[in-house]
Amino acid sequence: MQIGIIGLPQSGKTTIFRALTGGRAEHLTFAAGGLQVQTAVVDVPDERLDALSRHFQPRRTVHAQVQYHDIGGLERGLGEAGGLSGPLLNQIAQNDALLVVIRAFPSAVIPHQEGSIDPARDLATIQDELMLSDMAVMEKRLQRLRERASKGGTPAEREANARETALLERLWDALESGRPLRDEPLSPDEERMLRGYGFLTQKPMLVVVNQGDDPADDLPLPEIPDSPRVAVLPLRGQLEMELAQMEPEEAAEFLAEFDIKELGLQRVVRASYEILGLISFFTIGEDEVRAWTLRSGQTALDAAATIHTDLARGFIRAEVIEYDRLLEAGSLAEARHRGWLRLEGKGYIVQDGEVVHIRFHV
Repeated sequence: MQIGIIGLPQSGKTTIFRALTGGRAEHLTFAAGGLQVQTAVVDVPDERLDALSRHFQPRRTVHAQVQYHDIGGLERGLGEAGGLSGPLLNQIAQNDALLVVIRAFPSAVIPHQEGSIDPARDLATIQDELMLSDMAVMEKRLQRLRERASKGGTPAEREANARETALLERLWDALESGRPLRDEPLSPDEERMLRGYGFLTQKPMLVVVNQGDDPADDLPLPEIPDSPRVAVLPLRGQLEMELAQMEPEEAAEFLAEFDIKELGLQRVVRASYEILGLISFFTIGEDEVRAWTLRSGQTALDAAATIHTDLARGFIRAEVIEYDRLLEAGSLAEARHRGWLRLEGKGYIVQDGEVVHIRFHV
């Protein structure tokens, strides 16, 4: 899972990146034009995986991972100037979801470029920039499609050209009406047609409102559309960055002292899974206890393929049990003895938090 972190200048975007990664940027890259991108890979916190690991004592425990990209270069007015630059557009488009940092903290030292703190205004600005960027890409493609249509071609080519043109014209109307593309209804064939475009407003979006340390300064959260692919989350960026850089024991004491339930990373990852429609399932063995990521609604056969293509190719059955029931039983053998371990076929829909063991033949 790759998540691109974007925001207007002075929004605290890099502070949020450090809060999520503990300041552990693995590398800093520069794209064409001097565009700066920091990247870090972070283990997905999961208490269920930790509980399974404590119980079964494997040689190693493998968490799912998320890759964060701190992408600089987004500013007001880029869309009106002809769209985002190629390097910036490419860096943002390669992500599975966007984490949009909105400033909500006051600072006399770091003034806001607009002269005031207004989260709703800044979110609207970023949404407009992303829509204008998509429209710029779409306009160029529509122009090429219309030129191609005027030259004829085979019947199959003309039909494919007409279908793509009709789809892009419909999506253009949505953008002109101020609607991002992420919730526009698409058939499987239309989704395939759009796969190579990387439209920015088609991506799930997590809005992180970067608040200051003093609750008295908190502003109302910006309103977001009623969509399963959009979420808003308040975060005290500076505080979370300091917590992320503490030793675990010191951070735990701080959390307990100030009655903070969990680190921001846990909240951000959970919200990211929700907007992306992802779940976790687990595998256990003497060598390894591991968390795997799967799209909600995918099957036991998809889970097998996620683990290894050979398991999918030779799939016979999946043995499935909820992780907490397995812990209660104490072992797969005892769960099997109690009748708690279910045998499921290829089409079984895997649920979040299940332990899956694939029976297969080579």
